[in-house]
Amino acid sequence: GVDRVLARLDEGLDAVVAEAVHVLEEDVRRNRALGLRGARWLVERLGGPVNVQTHCNAGALACVEWGTALGVVRALQELGELGHVYVDETRPLLQGTRLTAWELAQMGVEHTVVVDSAGPTVIARGMADAVVVGADRIAANGDVVNKIGTYPLALAAARAGIPFVVAAPESTIDLATPDGARVEIEVRDPAEVVGDRATAALNFAFDVTPADLVTAIVTDERIIRGQPLG
Repeated sequence: GVDRVLARLDEGLDAVVAEAVHVLEEDVRRNRALGLRGARWLVERLGGPVNVQTHCNAGALACVEWGTALGVVRALQELGELGHVYVDETRPLLQGTRLTAWELAQMGVEHTVVVDSAGPTVIARGMADAVVVGADRIAANGDVVNKIGTYPLALAAARAGIPFVVAAPESTIDLATPDGARVEIEVRDPAEVVGDRATAALNFAFDVTPADLVTAIVTDERIIRGQPLG
């Protein structure tokens, strides 16, 4: 999108703005399609209403107007098939508490913030019917790079036998990266965790969920279940 806008700089401000608006409208259309596709797939598989657990923020604040993971939640709400949403707080920056929970409140969705370490317990207790998350990158083999804390939810979902669904546009799939092991994981400032204390802190920003733990990848074009991504 940025490259498309920059390519029109020589045409003047009106052309740049028009292209930016076009990119925005395309993004909204893609995310709406993604959300509806994911919601229908969940209802067909589970019936309704569906109780969802999510992690970090993949809503309108992250993806313009509609969202990816929260796009699925929005679509479930529109279909009348949404139950309760469990929102991981997403430490240390609390994107779940500060962003996702706020968006759900604006939508009028019943939701509960969950301490990150309690996420697998919510799943084990049968409180969530499915886990729906976004993705920062998806490798060619289907490994999913997302906010730290995603991998434990995938493990818990596999153990409980509930769907672990990744909602992301096709542009998130990186065919040039063979697998998640090739992705360099950012390590952020320890101060985000321990403040200015003289204590070491390992603050990974993301983790890698292996492809075999992913039930389905829902994109704006298709649902991927075990087949090659290319």
